[in-house]
Amino acid sequence: MKKHIYLLPGTAANSKIFDRIELPKECFELHFLEWVLPTDKNESLEAYAGRMCQKIQHAKPILLGVSFGGILVQEMSKQIECEKIVLVSSIKNKGELSFFLNCIRVTKIYQLFPSRFLFQIEKILSRLFGPKADKKIMAYRTYLSYRNPTYLKWAIHNALCWSQRESLSNTLHIHGNKDPIFPLHCIKNCEVVKNGSHIMILTKAKEICKILVQNL
Repeated sequence: MKKHIYLLPGTAANSKIFDRIELPKECFELHFLEWVLPTDKNESLEAYAGRMCQKIQHAKPILLGVSFGGILVQEMSKQIECEKIVLVSSIKNKGELSFFLNCIRVTKIYQLFPSRFLFQIEKILSRLFGPKADKKIMAYRTYLSYRNPTYLKWAIHNALCWSQRESLSNTLHIHGNKDPIFPLHCIKNCEVVKNGSHIMILTKAKEICKILVQNL
């Protein structure tokens, strides 16, 4: 009997980030979730997770989330029964946030950045690297397609201000030892991917798939 895995990307990313994830088709069936807009800037994470749960069509699925997607699948698992939670480049509780991110959270400095600043990456890359930046810009456009200002501000706020104190049981955490967003020294109880960065879902897909097959 196949296991159904629902995969949710990180903030602003779409399901194309999972294009390199290949698991034995006789054992697993993959289902790709996409972000939806919050009803408003104040929609609770619990309410949003409830709406995302409506997209789940199988009993006791495996929920896999990348980065902020990992936070959301944990919230979803509190509302539906899951076989397992899989986190990639994410955190299991607010205690795994780095000192730097905690400072940003406490000072709320993230609220001061205008949303248009989040859309300047392409221009900055172009000016700094010229034609060499083309591939980076192409990848940015391909994988990071959710640019709605309300959604981005909502996601950043909920990632930084997540209130979960204790890690959930039945969780498989896969983390890179070179993740600059969620540094490994802040993370406990995880499967470590050597030279894995925060975007290792793209760069270390084979290693991640091997861990999934061994642990699911």
